[in-house]
Amino acid sequence: MPLHFNSRIIDEFRTRDGRLSGPFEGWVLLLLTTTGARSGTPHTAPLGFVEDGGRLLVVGSAGGSDRHPDWYRNLLVNPTVTVETGTETWQATAVAATGDERDELFAKVVAAEPGYAEYQKKTDRILPVVALYRIPEDDYTPPNRLDALADELVRIHDWLRSELTAIGEGLGARTVPGLTVELRRHCLTFCSAMAVHHGGEDAGLFPYLAREFPEKAEVFGRLQAEHGTVSRILDALQVLLARLDDAEPGSLHAEFDALRAELDAHFAYEEEQVVPLLRGLAPA
Repeated sequence: MPLHFNSRIIDEFRTRDGRLSGPFEGWVLLLLTTTGARSGTPHTAPLGFVEDGGRLLVVGSAGGSDRHPDWYRNLLVNPTVTVETGTETWQATAVAATGDERDELFAKVVAAEPGYAEYQKKTDRILPVVALYRIPEDDYTPPNRLDALADELVRIHDWLRSELTAIGEGLGARTVPGLTVELRRHCLTFCSAMAVHHGGEDAGLFPYLAREFPEKAEVFGRLQAEHGTVSRILDALQVLLARLDDAEPGSLHAEFDALRAELDAHFAYEEEQVVPLLRGLAPA
């Protein structure tokens, strides 16, 4: 939504305990405040949501645009957020669903709010689904952001590894009817996730750690250079996938093998060097 449009909704939401008037009357929204991945300043966005047990689900639809909304990019770097429902304000941990879980949650959202299916049809981008888990006030202490990011980093790497395995299996059996569509889905999901993952690291995580650990400048320089290499390989892979039916199997496998080898080495090096810093095991 345009900023001025958001501001009007936010102002009325806060002055009328979450109730909106005029063309927005009857809308059920929450306000999500994230911490800017680059700026470190708070940013608030009005979002629709779906209740799912003890959590709330929000979708990074951005109206079906081809770019993830800023609030989604922010929470990938800073997963502790503030939620306003009109009558309550509370802290939450935002967890972006991946793989099969994302698909299952998106189906739940669409069952409750069919308009999100129309947003998905407008773009090849996989609309992210984020679960908001309330942090009980009695248990709330300022989060160890670095330790939380260490867990998130390893979790994302493990999911990306599983997507790579699925792509490899698809390439090995690409003649099976219907597999081409599934293979493209895995590849689109994987490439989109890699772009967001590396974008968040380059924009927020690595600059922050470089300031905290200046003696590790060489490590972050190498990791960012590897991001450039991975990006070029992803571009080449997507070009091949665009002509999957006509591509030589050997060229497709060679490109994929190069990507997987590069990413295996990249993930291992990043976990070896960055995770100890996030967990506070290395001296500042």
